[in-house]
Amino acid sequence: MKLHEYQAKQLLAAYNVAVPDSQPVATGREVLHAAERLGYPVVVKAQVHSGGRGKAGGVVVAESPAEARKASARLLGTRLVTAQTNARGLPVQTVLVEKAVVATRELYLGLLVDPSRKQVVFLASACGGMDIEQLATGHPGGLATVVIDPLTGLLPYQARALARALALTGPLAVQAAQFMRSLYRLFVEKDCSLVEINPLVITDTGELLALDAKITIDDNALFRQPEMAALRDDTQIDSLEQEAARAGVSYVKMDGSIGCLVNGAGLAMATMDLIALLGGRAANFLDIGGAADEQRICRAIELLLDDADVKVA
Repeated sequence: MKLHEYQAKQLLAAYNVAVPDSQPVATGREVLHAAERLGYPVVVKAQVHSGGRGKAGGVVVAESPAEARKASARLLGTRLVTAQTNARGLPVQTVLVEKAVVATRELYLGLLVDPSRKQVVFLASACGGMDIEQLATGHPGGLATVVIDPLTGLLPYQARALARALALTGPLAVQAAQFMRSLYRLFVEKDCSLVEINPLVITDTGELLALDAKITIDDNALFRQPEMAALRDDTQIDSLEQEAARAGVSYVKMDGSIGCLVNGAGLAMATMDLIALLGGRAANFLDIGGAADEQRICRAIELLLDDADVKVA
């Protein structure tokens, strides 16, 4: 389950990770009030479950009330299309008004579960502000990885090694190590599958701030994380995907026209690879599982037929 940026930053702040002063709002009037409280210039950020918002026009700098009013009218109530969404985009019902920050350096920090190691890994790079995929391919030597033993947690020497990878020294290295310990505690206590700060910036006043943040909660742990489950925003989830979750099947909407219904995720991935190899595009990933009964199979077929983009299956 993905969180919005403003929700992620509220969590980070609760774990003593510094974030810029900001306020989530839902109307144009609230945008102006928030901007006046924070002081211009401010940044108005569309809150959608997608990366690439800046390139898609979803992040706007406003240096006056007129520009803040224009930004709110441009974003609120629209659908933002990014490189990570389908052609319809995602609805913008909330924007985050944030005090503009002057950054002298942009860094990257991330925590995720490595399925091959079956352990949590900490990633750090002195090259922040870009997608992690670009980071891994364009600067593979600049991405430091630390594997965390669940019995010991993040150890002090590991935090120091990550700080060195970020080329931080002195007070900034100490602050970064404190952030890392807090992030790992957040990751474990909230049952996260991803915690990412990109970029983590050094400001012109010489402090570290989490300028953007992504947090994903493990769906399988939501039963014991009611406070996190309450943060779910169903407007950001495709209606067919919601229905599939209620039916107990795995469904991911894609941008093709060939419908797929398969029992087993591996077979589903192989089927989609074959479709792509032959020049087609899959309309969905639909896995009914290996132990599906008649009722679940029937509901999965209905979901497939409800997708207007499916032309053949």
